[in-house]
Amino acid sequence: MGDAIDLSGDGGVLKEIVRRAKPDAISPSDDFPVVDVHYEGILAEDEKVFDTTREDNLVFSFELGTGSVIRSWDIALKTMKVGEVAKITCKPEYAYGRAGSPPDIPPDATLIFEVELVACRPRKGASVGSVSEERARLEDLKKQREIAAAAKEDDKKKREEAKAAAAARIQAKLDAKKGQGKGKGKGKAK
Repeated sequence: MGDAIDLSGDGGVLKEIVRRAKPDAISPSDDFPVVDVHYEGILAEDEKVFDTTREDNLVFSFELGTGSVIRSWDIALKTMKVGEVAKITCKPEYAYGRAGSPPDIPPDATLIFEVELVACRPRKGASVGSVSEERARLEDLKKQREIAAAAKEDDKKKREEAKAAAAARIQAKLDAKKGQGKGKGKGKAK
């Protein structure tokens, strides 16, 4: 459907959209980090299918960003929307590396996955409301800290201004005394 997009910046993870999602489809996010996917994994070298969820019509579920899948999947799935199907080409350093994953994936294998993002949802035990509420609570806490820091800074400025004003008054009194002393001294000399 389109040209491959270099998601890793070094050619290590390439994404080609096979089927676009609807424009209003959601993407994985902090509120929806758990994804459900259908996929088929192929060895680039011989185009042999090494794993698939399509035969059993099961979805594979995991949470993005936790290291539970190969790095290329964490990178690619974050860019997808529900309903999108993409072909993801993964160089070994973004897949199973030098070790491979015997017996199905040999060392230093480039892998090609056709992945469909079926759904994304909140973590187990978290509702969208609770995630949003927690985010709002943390934002409020951040604002309170910023307000407290600003008040502390204002107090510091006021103290410094008060010190400067006190120092100026003292200096003015000293200058006035010096001025009076000079005037008296001159008057006596005549």
